[in-house]
Amino acid sequence: MLVQSALVALGATLAAAVPTLVAKDNYFVNPKTGNRFQIVGVAYQPGGSAGYNPELKVDPLSDKDICLRDAALLQVLGVNAIRVYNLNPDLNHDECASIFNAAGMYMLLDVNSPLVGESLTSWNPWESYYASYLNRTFAVVEAFKDYPNTLAFFSGNEVMNNEETAATVPPYSRAVTRDIKNYIKKRGGRAIPVGYSAADVREILFDSFNYFQCAEDGKADDLSHADLFALNSYSWCGAASFKTAGYDVLVSGFKDSSVPIFYSEYGCNTPSPRIFTEVGAIYGPEMTDVFSGGVMYEYTQEANNYGLVDIHDDGSITLRPDYYALKGQFAKLDFKTIQGVKPPTGAAPKPPICEPKLITTKGFNNNFTLPVLPPGAEEIIDGGVKPAPKGKLVTPSTLTVKYKVKNTDGSELKNLQVKQLADDQINEPGLNSAEVVAPTGTTTTTGPGSSTSSSSQSSSSNAAIKTGVVGLPAFAMGALALAAVAL
Repeated sequence: MLVQSALVALGATLAAAVPTLVAKDNYFVNPKTGNRFQIVGVAYQPGGSAGYNPELKVDPLSDKDICLRDAALLQVLGVNAIRVYNLNPDLNHDECASIFNAAGMYMLLDVNSPLVGESLTSWNPWESYYASYLNRTFAVVEAFKDYPNTLAFFSGNEVMNNEETAATVPPYSRAVTRDIKNYIKKRGGRAIPVGYSAADVREILFDSFNYFQCAEDGKADDLSHADLFALNSYSWCGAASFKTAGYDVLVSGFKDSSVPIFYSEYGCNTPSPRIFTEVGAIYGPEMTDVFSGGVMYEYTQEANNYGLVDIHDDGSITLRPDYYALKGQFAKLDFKTIQGVKPPTGAAPKPPICEPKLITTKGFNNNFTLPVLPPGAEEIIDGGVKPAPKGKLVTPSTLTVKYKVKNTDGSELKNLQVKQLADDQINEPGLNSAEVVAPTGTTTTTGPGSSTSSSSQSSSSNAAIKTGVVGLPAFAMGALALAAVAL
């Protein structure tokens, strides 16, 4: 009996879960502590677009050994969230979701993919808004809604990226948000936030924000009202500053938001290697009253040169200089203070009423009458996706990484593993103290007071304000990816 009790206790410890967060007014909040939550995230799509292949039955969260390898390295950085772009709802994700949960990390999940029929198109959006497409988005919700570390769903990613697309897309994109929220309300069990990830195109950014955050009656119970608004921004390059990167304009433009605001992508790759000086600003006093952190783009090195690590054909990894630089910047943060802030007392901002005067850009769609559900979609919402993919936390079979991981100097990390965090514990620097060797050969560990590596790369040039997307990251231009597939 004692042995059985011990095994039960061990299993409970291994299956411990991060606290389920809520979107309350304009912040993410941990309901158990009452504290605000700041996203310290990394975009996670190993293999790029090829990492999602329905024919080969693979996606970024389908291989537990790969997830374990990457969760350990992200845990060392102090990451508490990952954004995953392309997922196959027909696969089982229990092991990977449980591994990232064990490492104290949340999942921000896109419901779309670049494949035809799996995303709302930027051109003639009414042609891609049909029941089978919505069924696919609902299936992603079904597959991930029961994991406690599912933080939010993105109903769209940069579907609007210029004034031309802003003329036709907004009602359809907002309708997808409405439909997913309606599905969750009827089928989801808990209220999981749904929102939009926008391109930082300043000509349309704040009109996009107003279009998504407004409510028909000025109340947040409007199902088409987004629960969050995020942006993919690459305006801070090298040794820029709060003002030269235009962060001051963003803070001013979003200061009265009724929903949480955060970076769904950041990390300009000029200069390269990157130095990530924007980290101090994102989690500093000038921004945290308005922003709820951000997601650095991206974990794996692809052709676009934004990676923290190189993945080799045998599954082994070599850390890149960017990894050490980001680690050093995260290590400077006082996480206890950053994650220990209570939401302000008093009345929170209310969503504005949806009306044409909210829109200031000529040509931007100011019609808030949304398209009705396409034929067959209402039946799916009422009856649920069939068969419905279901997810649940499981006890990982191991927390020790089997793949080799090497520092830039060629030395191998020994005994790399995910550190199982306690129930309701969220990751931060120092919790996984695996040692890495910086490019200079200096040993660095995470956590306050520890030594950190310094990058030899710096830049005195200030970043200009970008009106488009810098560098065209693989997933930052979802519409272009879709167009390429269509061609």
